[in-house]
Amino acid sequence: MLIVKDLGIEIGGRRLLEPVSFTLGDGEKVGLVGRNGAGKSTLLAVLLGETPAHLRLEGSVINQGTLGHLPQEPVPGGLGVEPIGLSHVLSARGLDRIDAEMQHARHALAENPTDETIERFTELETTFGERGGYEAESEVARLAAGLGLDESLLLEDLGSLSGGQRRRVDLMRVLYEGPDTMVLDEPTNHLDRAAKRWLFDEIERFRGTVLVISHDLPLLDRAINRVLSLRDGQLREYRGNYTSFLAQDEARRLSEEKLAAHQDAEISRLATLADSMRGQTERRARLAKVLDRRVDKMRDSRVQVSTRERTVTFKLPAPPRSGDVPLVVEHLAVRYGSLDVLRDVNFITRREDRIVIVGRNGAGKSSLLRCLAGTQASTGGLVTFGAHVTVGYFAQEHEQLDFSKTVLENLANATVPTEVQRRALLGAFGLKGSAAHQLPSTLSGGERAKLALAMLAASNANLLLLDEPTNNLDPASVDALGAVMRQWRGTIVAVSHERAFVEALEPTHCVLLPEEYFDLWRDDYMDLIERR
Repeated sequence: MLIVKDLGIEIGGRRLLEPVSFTLGDGEKVGLVGRNGAGKSTLLAVLLGETPAHLRLEGSVINQGTLGHLPQEPVPGGLGVEPIGLSHVLSARGLDRIDAEMQHARHALAENPTDETIERFTELETTFGERGGYEAESEVARLAAGLGLDESLLLEDLGSLSGGQRRRVDLMRVLYEGPDTMVLDEPTNHLDRAAKRWLFDEIERFRGTVLVISHDLPLLDRAINRVLSLRDGQLREYRGNYTSFLAQDEARRLSEEKLAAHQDAEISRLATLADSMRGQTERRARLAKVLDRRVDKMRDSRVQVSTRERTVTFKLPAPPRSGDVPLVVEHLAVRYGSLDVLRDVNFITRREDRIVIVGRNGAGKSSLLRCLAGTQASTGGLVTFGAHVTVGYFAQEHEQLDFSKTVLENLANATVPTEVQRRALLGAFGLKGSAAHQLPSTLSGGERAKLALAMLAASNANLLLLDEPTNNLDPASVDALGAVMRQWRGTIVAVSHERAFVEALEPTHCVLLPEEYFDLWRDDYMDLIERR
């Protein structure tokens, strides 16, 4: 259970959250919704007790019971005693550490079986059993099967896993922890439909409290029974699922508009009446002053109509014309240790092609894009760019951002030489005001995605390599990105699990992995988008 009392948040002199009180009760499934940049990630950090130094807070947050957190971004190397998936999962209950200590205690007992070494080993073994250590293998296997993760990958270094595989390991960890309250930040990123359905079932069966931030509308509709909506510094509460919230929110706004119109009409009537009485008798002049005071009070108490969600639009400049053949890939291979991820990938692009790479998690989609972008060396093969080609790369984990520089400094290049131009470009992607002087690490995942998109716009690229560009974007931003990419006249090679984005992209070709087959796009390939 989380108890929030009069919580207010300020950042840089700006009110991010007006003081609010609410409680997340036992067994409630709550969705926190709002546009990118509304402050969801900041509020989440405060609720988790991880308040950044640049924030000013008032009020209090009380957490009763254990709390498990699925972060939006993975922790490099994991949280286990070893940097492998299994250790990371077991660390949720401290079993990785206890197991390591048991190994040391077992050796000490074998070498010198004293009362002290016997007692130490017995204590550790009892704790291991009480925390479910002897059932861990079967429970971890159940979680891996449900999320569609090959168990053998749990013994691999976390750094070698794809984004989708790592997301599954992080989900396994928080589910295995079994806390009183689970806080899930974009839990369905990288998941296919089968894994999403399984996760929905797990959330519904979970007896504790769940707070979820997600732009996955089916998750919000099926899995939650209450919505907290953050907009313009106000946090409002709605009972029911996401569909019910949308209906209630619209009904409330219409009611506010109706009441405000009635108040405006009454204010206008009384003000007009007061004006007509001023130049008459002394008694009427006094009545006019009374009416003036009444009008002032009505204006002060006038209902504030909630603004409609603004339409999101993104802009990409017209790209310079490239050669007829922007990119040729020949016999590309990628190997990690003894594992061949890609063996013999071949394809050729024509100017203005839209190529979508489709395949299950771990099939090598991101590895292929990194090789095309030049951020990873291939094991073999050639990547050849045609005449007048400039490459823009959107990395899945935003590796292209310089986290030591501000948002504004990340845009400093020859194509946008002045601060006014850079601010205008950031504004076009929804990053306005003080956000320009923040470091990327202080932005939400959606805001970092928008910064990466703004950098693409500033790059003058005519060949875009996009690795999951819609992750962490709200639905309106996904629609806006799809619309701008559909109209853009450069060449695109993309990886995406977002069906709406791929449909908007109108692909011309497909690279199927692990089959390593290049083909003209067919409508039935759309069914593979969420089955990666």
